[in-house]
Parts: sequence; C-alpha cells; structure tokens
Amino acid sequence: MTANAIATEKTGARTDEAASVITGARDRIDSLDDRIIGLIQERMAVSAVVQEARIASGGRRVNLSREMEILDHYREALGKPGTALAMTLLELCRGRI
Repeated sequence: MTANAIATEKTGARTDEAASVITGARDRIDSLDDRIIGLIQERMAVSAVVQEARIASGGRRVNLSREMEILDHYREALGKPGTALAMTLLELCRGRI
C-alpha cells in the first residue's frame, strides 16, 4: 500500500488531496489542543490563587455569583454547549467541593 493510500485510509478521505488537507488540519487541531490544555492548566493555577486568598480572608472557596457570570459569558459566546464547557472548566478549577 502506498503512503498516499495509507493517508487516505487513515483520514477517511476519498482522494489524496482531501487526505492531505485533513492531515494538515488535524495537525493544526492537535497544536491548538495542546495550547488549550496549557491555558486550562494556567487557569487552574490562577483560580487556586484566588481561592486561597478568599479563604485566607475568611471567605468561601467558591463564589457562586462569579461562577454564574462565567457560565453566562461562555453561553453567550458559544451557545448552550458553552455552558457545559464552562461547567467543566469550573469543576477543574475549583476542585472538589
């Protein structure tokens, strides 16, 4: 099997040209995913700083009104799936309650 045939089979494309486009786009997606993961990890670290400061000052670890702002922001930007994404981010950043 040729390299082009393997790439075409791997991508599900029906032409070598489409397989090439898909392969390039997938490489870009993988790069974006790595950046997104890095940003989420950075967000988690910043959130921990906020939580520590809030707790040290006698406050609660979670600020529900702030979480609602975040949920609204993601929903407005991304629609209903944005709410689910924001909930996941909040869960990652706040840790177990």
